[in-house]
Amino acid sequence: MKPAAPLLVLLPALVLLPVLVLLPGLMHGGGWDLIGTFLEAAVHPSLDPVVLASLLQGLAVTAGMALLGWASSVLIGIALGIASSRLVWRSLSATERPAQLLRRLLAIPRSIHELIWGLLLLQLLGLQPAVAVLAIAIPYGALVARVVSDLLDALPDQTLRALLLSGAPAPAALISALGPPLLPGLISYGGYRLECALRSATLLGVFGLGGLGNELLLTLQSLEFRELWSGLWLLLALMLSLEAVVRQLRQRWGMPSRFGLGQGSSGQRGRELLLAVAALLPLLVLVAQALDVHPGALLHWQPLPPMPEQHWLETLALPWPSLVVNTLLLTLLAAGMAVGGAPLLLLLVAPWRWGRRLLQLLWALGRLWPPPLTALLLLFVLKPGVVTAALALGFHNLGILGRLLLEGAEVAGAGAEEALRSSGSGARIALLYGRFSALARSYLAYGAYRSDVILRETVVVGLVAGTGLGSQLRESLSSFAWDQIALLLLVYAVLTIVGEDLSDRARRRLL
Repeated sequence: MKPAAPLLVLLPALVLLPVLVLLPGLMHGGGWDLIGTFLEAAVHPSLDPVVLASLLQGLAVTAGMALLGWASSVLIGIALGIASSRLVWRSLSATERPAQLLRRLLAIPRSIHELIWGLLLLQLLGLQPAVAVLAIAIPYGALVARVVSDLLDALPDQTLRALLLSGAPAPAALISALGPPLLPGLISYGGYRLECALRSATLLGVFGLGGLGNELLLTLQSLEFRELWSGLWLLLALMLSLEAVVRQLRQRWGMPSRFGLGQGSSGQRGRELLLAVAALLPLLVLVAQALDVHPGALLHWQPLPPMPEQHWLETLALPWPSLVVNTLLLTLLAAGMAVGGAPLLLLLVAPWRWGRRLLQLLWALGRLWPPPLTALLLLFVLKPGVVTAALALGFHNLGILGRLLLEGAEVAGAGAEEALRSSGSGARIALLYGRFSALARSYLAYGAYRSDVILRETVVVGLVAGTGLGSQLRESLSSFAWDQIALLLLVYAVLTIVGEDLSDRARRRLL
């Protein structure tokens, strides 16, 4: 027996059963009044001009770091993506080995979360905005390179070969043959990366790299919930504005959605794109000057703190099996709650018109709320551990996947759902078999990709909730045990690379 296609999207939600069984034993009664005060503050945020001015300044710093990190990653990713494309090397030199070697090397920087990059660079370069920009640019550049190379390898090469055989120079032939068909997918993915960069810049601020994230952490630690919600609402307004702009550009320029379907007509896409790039360049210069980000500052490294004498045998004696198992269990629980929770919640509120609007607001808060702050909030009422960390990480990714599911439902159209309703089916059955059946495989394919992203993000909540490899990384960083840090990064890289391979296989099978 095989489950019907629409039911496939609900299967990951089965992880909620053991979570619900374990949850009562993890609760303690110390912080429920704080949770009530926190929720009450959501409708009564602080309107103090001094507070708002400080939060707006932090938001400007976060947005500036995100913009600079995103622009740098796109430039790095395009160059490395072309250099790691099998199609490019096969067309120019009749061999794919350099591309395969570079692809394997690029798996290392993208396997390390931007937070780890930020903490390591902080030790080398000191506290400066350039650290956050570089921490975003390195892993994001490797991720963009992977997408660019995959997009290039999926293109037909007949036009490129014809230009090369006619005597056209290789750079001109590459731009003419591969540039136009590559552009739509690149811009669509680039817009998505900009949204991710904003979230990453906020997260880096939580761990001391400046911006609004630092303000949010201080207000939470001091229990100033009204000021905290003022910052959250400002961040939500910026994030929703950015998402709306990216959506409008995708529709105007005929970019594909993340389900691979184009929207709108191309129109004057090329001319408008050139104008957008021309306007972006001076903006980047102004932002870099305002944040005092200078590339030359990256050349001045400070010496690392002395490493205490410690034998490698002591490092190897750490509880590695339990650390790895807890990390994988955390990934499984968080991924299941996020992937399966979005369609489950959408089905539950299907009969009510206001239900979808409420979910959209909840998912928007999940996207903008950094997982470490969610973990800190949960620790008011729950004991630290895998389940607490999974709830924090699952809530954040639920917001991302929930938005994706709604976007896919809009792309799929309402024809089948309305037909089922007209035949007498209920709202939930019509949504399940009318909409989910058309996007089940593509949604699960993206969920598989999101799972290896969640694996990288386990370090974020592990630092706070005290579980998995992230908890050991926190202790190793505090004691400057660089041998432990090096081995932890190696284990993370291996797990992430294996996770990427498994998610790639799952996506190919689903699609």
